[in-house]
Amino acid sequence: MLKIDLKGKKAFIAGIGDDQGYGWAIAKALAEAGAEIIIGTWTPIVKIFTTSWAAGKFDESRKLSNGNLMEYAKLYALDASFDKPEDVPNEIKENKRYQDNAGYTVSEVAAAVAKDFGHIDILVHSLANGPEVKKPLLETSRQGYLSAVSSSAYSFVSLLAHFGPFMNQGGSALTLSYLASERAVPGYGGGMSSAKAALESDTRTLAYEAGRKWGIRINTISAGAYRSRAARAIGFIDSMIEYAKVNAPLPKELTGNEVGAPAAFLLSPLASAITGTILYVDNGMHAMGIAIDSPALASPVTD
Repeated sequence: MLKIDLKGKKAFIAGIGDDQGYGWAIAKALAEAGAEIIIGTWTPIVKIFTTSWAAGKFDESRKLSNGNLMEYAKLYALDASFDKPEDVPNEIKENKRYQDNAGYTVSEVAAAVAKDFGHIDILVHSLANGPEVKKPLLETSRQGYLSAVSSSAYSFVSLLAHFGPFMNQGGSALTLSYLASERAVPGYGGGMSSAKAALESDTRTLAYEAGRKWGIRINTISAGAYRSRAARAIGFIDSMIEYAKVNAPLPKELTGNEVGAPAAFLLSPLASAITGTILYVDNGMHAMGIAIDSPALASPVTD
């Protein structure tokens, strides 16, 4: 039987903050395949996450097919908006939730992971943040726009630049995009659509550069609407999910497992010749050109 085998592989997943997002689903799929899981969690919510984990709030979601619970080898506080300590503004340094943690910039976390684990094989970027995501693009400030691109797109470039040097040859990195990168999605604002477009463009360039430099593969999954904590911040995620259920070729709600499984494939040796690719995992929503539930389609066509 052909199966995904990641035993002996080390995977760093940046962006897990609870058991609801795609980052969690990917981590669980990698754990099912035997990978050792290392987590990077946004610094302000580290205590919330670790407390919830210890209290057993994630136990049901942690269950693997063999009856065991998913475990992680180590968790690092990570704010991928900052590359090095001198980049962190004083107001962030003085924030209590940051003071409780140390070494949370990308370069510091990468150095710590290299020291603790030597090498890793898999890097997953499950990070996105747009402080003005609810604003139309025309009303988005320069600061809001640049913040969205920095946190949601450049953070992948930075992670790869710092983790790449100690990734094993033949390793793989993966990031997550959304259809708004290439289609207008009213309501998905604040520069987030631009950030996703940049992320997909960077996937192709990074595939070339990282492939030649370190022998690792770079791919992106363009995932459909999903009721994660981050998606709920957009404000109309339930409507987006319902729209996809009605209009996609496969009229059903997308699950985390349906993204986790193809992610595990792309990150495994089974996909050893696949790089620079955008894989759509959205029940086929990307293939549609019209909304079949549009009131306009209910009226007869006239000359």
